[in-house]
Order: sequence, then C-alpha cells, then structure tokens
Amino acid sequence: MRTSPMMVVHSMGRDPAMSNAKVRKGTGRRVLAYTKPYRLMVIGFVAVIVAQALLQLVPVLLFKRIIDNAIPGRDNAQLNRLALIIIIAAFAEALLSMFERFWSSRIGEGLIFDLRVSLFDHVQRMPISFFTRTQTGALVSRMNNDVIGAQRAVTGTLGTVVSNVVTLATVLVAMITLEWRLTFVAVALLPLFVLPARRVGRNLSAITRQGMDLNSAMNTQMTERFNVSGALVVKLFGRHNRERDEFASRADKVRAIGVKSAMYSRAFLIALSLVGAVGTAVVYWVGGRLVIDDTISVGTLAALSLLVVRIYTPLTSLSSARVDVMSALVSFDRVFEVLDAPNRVEDRPDAIELPRPKGHIEFDHVSFRYPGVDAGTIASLEMGLPRGSEAENEDVLHDINIDIRPGQLIALVGPSGSGKTTLSSLLPRLYDVTNGAIRIDGHDVREVTQESLRAAIGVVAQDPHLFHDTVGANLRYARPEATVDEIIEACRSAQILDVIQALPDGFETVVGERGYRLSGGEKQRLAIARMLVKDPAVVVLDEATSHLDTENESLVQQALASALSGRTAIVIAHRLSTIVDADQIIVMERGRVLERGRHAELRRAGGLYADLYETLIRPAVADSTAAENTTIATTNGA
Repeated sequence: MRTSPMMVVHSMGRDPAMSNAKVRKGTGRRVLAYTKPYRLMVIGFVAVIVAQALLQLVPVLLFKRIIDNAIPGRDNAQLNRLALIIIIAAFAEALLSMFERFWSSRIGEGLIFDLRVSLFDHVQRMPISFFTRTQTGALVSRMNNDVIGAQRAVTGTLGTVVSNVVTLATVLVAMITLEWRLTFVAVALLPLFVLPARRVGRNLSAITRQGMDLNSAMNTQMTERFNVSGALVVKLFGRHNRERDEFASRADKVRAIGVKSAMYSRAFLIALSLVGAVGTAVVYWVGGRLVIDDTISVGTLAALSLLVVRIYTPLTSLSSARVDVMSALVSFDRVFEVLDAPNRVEDRPDAIELPRPKGHIEFDHVSFRYPGVDAGTIASLEMGLPRGSEAENEDVLHDINIDIRPGQLIALVGPSGSGKTTLSSLLPRLYDVTNGAIRIDGHDVREVTQESLRAAIGVVAQDPHLFHDTVGANLRYARPEATVDEIIEACRSAQILDVIQALPDGFETVVGERGYRLSGGEKQRLAIARMLVKDPAVVVLDEATSHLDTENESLVQQALASALSGRTAIVIAHRLSTIVDADQIIVMERGRVLERGRHAELRRAGGLYADLYETLIRPAVADSTAAENTTIATTNGA
C-alpha cells in the first residue's frame, strides 16, 4: 500500500527557528520519507548498481591476466578467451546501465510527481488569507522552479551517488586484494576531497538560496505585469521605461549570482581534479618503485593504475554530488516550507456532508477579526511586505445576529468598510468566525465538509473572474456533469444566451484572461449563468450591478430575478433602488448591525438608511429628470 505524500508531509513538522544545518538534515529525512512508496524499486535499483560495479572490475582484472599470463606465455587461446569475456562484460554492463537509468528515473520522477501534486493540493486548499499576502509570482516560482530543481537533483544525482558509492567500495576491495600498500597511499588523500566539499557545499547552498529568491522576485514582476490588469496599468501610466529598468536591475542580480555560482563550482571541480591527478601520480611513482624492486608484477601495477582512476573519479563525483545534493536540499526545503504552512480553515476529522440544504441561515453572535500575518503566511513569499499591523488585532465584525428564513432575500447596506463583504465571506468559510457561529439548516458551517457547504452556495462578485478558456468551459466549471440543455436554460435565464450565440464560435469562444473579451454586463450575466448551472440553495450577490450602466443593469436585474427565484439570497448593494423589495434590510456601520427592517420602515425611522437613501437616490432621480427635460426642450427647440 502506497503511503500518502500528504500524510508523510503533515506527520513531520519543522520548527522555523531551526538552524540551516538542522533544516537540511530534516529536509533530507523528509525526502527519504517520500521514497517509501518506491522501496521495491530502490532495492532493484541498488541491485543493478552493484552488478554494474562488479562488471566494471572484470576488464581490469582480466587485463592483469593478459599482461602477466597470456602475453608472456604467448597463449593466443587464453588471449582470445579473455578478450571475449571482456566484450561480453561490456555488453552486459551496457544493458544494466539502461536498467539503472530506468529505475533511477522512475524513482526520481515518481517522487517529484508526489511532491508536486501534494504541493498543488495543499496550496489550493489554503484559506483566502494566504493568497491575500502571498505574491503570485513568488508562489509560482516556488512551485515551478524549485520543484524542477529538486527534480533534476533526484533524477540526475540519485543514480550518480549510489553508483559511485558502490563503485568506490568494490574498487577498494579489489585494490586491497591486489596490493594493500598502494591502496593505502591512494586512500590517504581522501580528506583532501571531503574537506573542500563541506566548505564549498555550505557556500553554494547559500548562493543557491539567494539565486532562487532573486529569480522569484524577477518572476513576480513578470507575473504581475504580464496579466491584462497589470499591462493595462503600465500602459495607462506610461511606465514602460521604469518597468524595463526595474526588471533589468533584478535580471542583473540574477546574472551576477549565476556567474558567482558557476565560478564557485568550476574552481571546486578544478581543485578536485588536481588532487586526483596528484594522487594518481603518487600511486604510479610508488608502484613503479615496487615493480623495480620486484615486489609486484607489471600486470598488478597496470591493474592498479586503472583502478586508481576508478577511485578518484568516484571521489570527485561524490564530492560534487554532495555539493549538488546540498544545493538541491535548498529547493526541497523551500517546497517543504510551503507544505508546512498550516491551513487555518480546513475540514474537521468528523466533518459531515451537508444534507440537501433548504437555505435557513443563522448568524449567531458572530464576531470576526482577520488572521494575523503569522497565521499560515510565509514571509519569504511576501517579498518584503510589512509583517505587523495593530489593525490585525481588532475585530471588524461585532456580535452580529441575523436569522434568514429559507427563500428570503436579505439586503446588506451601509457605508464602504462597514463589514458587508466580510460578513458574506464567512458564510462559505473563506474565513472562520472568531467568536459565535454561522449555521445553515441548523448545521454549524465548521462541522460540515467545505465541498458540500460550497456546493450549496453560489456567489456572484462585483468583478467576477472568468478563466482563460471557452465560454462553455467556464460554465461547466460550476457543474461538469451539467447537460447541454441545462447550460442553455441557465444562459437563457441569465439573459446571455443571445450574446453567446452571436459570438464567432458560440460556446467554444475563448473569453480571454479574466474574461476581458466580454463587456462588464456580459461578464456579470455569464457569471450569473454559471451560478445557475451550479443550482445552489443560497445565493450571495456582492454588488453585482454597482459598475454597470442603466441598460446593462436592467438586463442583469432581469437575470437576477430568475437567479433568486426560490433561493435564499444575501444581496450587498450600494444602489439602494435594487433592494427596496427585500424581505429584510440589514444596515451596517463599523462592523455592527445598526438597523434592520423593510424599506418603508427604515425610511420612516429616519436613521442611517434614510440618510443613505436621501443621499444616493434623490440626487440620482433629480439628475435623471433634469436630463430628460433637457432632451425634451432641445427636441422642441429643434
């Protein structure tokens, strides 16, 4: 049975205060934990490596016999036999090399697959507060570049490390068997490989982490400026040259750190090569003197000459691999940093499925404050944003009590910043209440699964988001199993069917990033159609008509009439004319419920609602009448 990567990750926490060395050590253990599902593959892989290392000794040992026996004895038959065995061993080694590559890639790619899926799943389940502080470019860089860096290290380094360790062990055994004194001379230089590797490994790890941070900053700028909204801001403010200069500055830092890393690596490899060359020369010199003294044979020296190269080459590779592994652990550590970020809004272990909801909603003494910066956020993904704020310790909602019966339309009104949108965000658990409870049909929203809760709630925002896909794909996102007839009927009810049918490719028309190929009114009606395809019991409308002209508002209002029919609705509106028929109007100010009642009652009460109505409605009606009279007068004059 395969171990779930998510179980492995969440069962192994990490203290942020740990030193870098401890972090790397802990990261290594967690990487090994991810290989547990591939245990049989690892055993097979090591077995192939061992067989391959043993086969590599065959030509060397047979070469000794050729020099010491076949050539002096002029034995052509023995020479032919030994040459044939060497050829067979070469073919066998080549075949095993293919198996070794297959197993290493399967293990490495499988490990990275598990890690990548775990990372994506964990991030997309994080609460909305995580995304409000995290820069998208930095997060994408962490999920893309760091995972790819870890992938290259695993697939490329795994086989190298195991192969060189096995090769080094087998070669040392063979050399000791042939001549222990020369083996001792060769091994005496081992510290010259290990000590530089430790020092350079630490430095390169720091350089690698710095390079990843710089790349992340560069990617953040590209991500923010290359989406439609960012590009539009840059063009409207004419900041192209400044953006180029800022990007050039970031790219220059990436270039500089890349050169520094390359020079460090090359100097390290040159030093190891020089140590290996000196060691080989010492072995030749000592071995030559032993041959002159008739202590060993020429064949033995020839075999040892070939084997000593097989010692220093693996030592050089292992020293380089250690540096590569330490750099790779930086990538893994940055990935695990995201996986370790706690999710403050997740399903409880005993969460139940919300039964078919009727739409009875209760806000019971609800208070709320936004989570602090340390509640699941990651400082390195915020790219220098300030970490502290006194406002984060203050409640933004205070003791809210609202009872909404099934099928009722409740309107939330009040000045900007009064807490209307925040209150509506608590219903689908984008945040959790600080105190009190929110219930649907008697079930606390924290006691039901988020999937079943959000399936019961449809939201149409002020600026609805559409994916860069076709119209049909955006509609089916609400309910993939919806039939064509259901989608068409939803579009007809949302007053958008005629618009879609008039598009060049109908439902197959690509809407563009964030739906920029559609007008504001068309986006709103398409969002309403998407909500109707979902068929929720509860609808939340967050100022869905606030930025629309009169014609589009009229069409959207017709669409909303169909959308709200038979559903419990919470409507947030600045245009009070759109909610005069609400069953109950909740007037909010500074996170508190100030007034409640129907339109006529609240106007007679002479409170904040009456003031808002007089301020927002009367001038609008007067302006409309004046404009109409001016048009009539101009026409009569003509």
